[in-house]
Amino acid sequence: MKIGFIGLGTMGRHMAANLQKAGHELVVHDVRREAAESHVKAGARWADSPRAVAEGSDVVFASLPEPKDVEAVALDEKTGLLSGLTAGKAFFDLSTNSPTVVRKLHAVFKARGVDMFDAPVSGGPKGAESGRLALWIGGDEDAFKKYKPVVDAIGDQAYYVGPIGAGSVAKLVHNCAGYMVQTAMAEVFTMGVKAGVDPLTIWKAVRQGAGGRRRTFDGLADQFLPGTFDPPWFALRLAHKDVSLAVQLGRENKVPMRLANMTLEEMTEAMNRGWADRDSRVAMLLQEERAGVEIKVPAAALKEVLDKDKK
Repeated sequence: MKIGFIGLGTMGRHMAANLQKAGHELVVHDVRREAAESHVKAGARWADSPRAVAEGSDVVFASLPEPKDVEAVALDEKTGLLSGLTAGKAFFDLSTNSPTVVRKLHAVFKARGVDMFDAPVSGGPKGAESGRLALWIGGDEDAFKKYKPVVDAIGDQAYYVGPIGAGSVAKLVHNCAGYMVQTAMAEVFTMGVKAGVDPLTIWKAVRQGAGGRRRTFDGLADQFLPGTFDPPWFALRLAHKDVSLAVQLGRENKVPMRLANMTLEEMTEAMNRGWADRDSRVAMLLQEERAGVEIKVPAAALKEVLDKDKK
């Protein structure tokens, strides 16, 4: 299959190289021609524009920094993909993009008979180089199946999420959660260090705790996703006490604790609902109320996912 690849930066250059290693004929383009030198030496053909990439390819992948870059590459009337992709071809946007933007682009390409997918990746430069990447795919599922063998050359965890935009939604959930956790980590570690404990010692200690030993998102499967908070695994009143003590320690050491105080307020409101003896995660129901959604996943479906990971 003839593959086009646009965007040979930190992530893209590795993904393109892995497509070449898998034996695919590659046409490449980047705003910096020198970025394609290694690919051209390995047999790829250089194209002067996204349009030229599209004209010489069956499927095009693009790894670009921002939504505006994707729109420019896709829709430019003279040099864009739209002017080069014909019916029966496909376009995968590997960028972290706006679901609104990818849905708009999808509609434009669909009118031309071109399949478009949002396919953001996760794994960082090392994962891009080794092929240990997750790809979250949004678009037509049957059309995706046609191209999955190609996608598998890019990453080892290509997962179909749903209709167009669903992949981008999953990526934003993942990334935003990570940066929120990062901010929380900075807060509590500065508290611990200023309270007198060496940072390496704290890190070595807490990574062996319940939270440290578990994958970040796996904890959602116990209470939040199934919506079961009784009987408690760890009562809200006890969690409230723990966070209160942490906030007090921060105050004693003059450490700002914005996120911890916000968490304590959530827990206090949940306590005032009469939920003190329910599981501590019951405070998460407050956000469901504010968002106007109810989350309840069958326990059997969650068990199936977790059991599959163990195989």
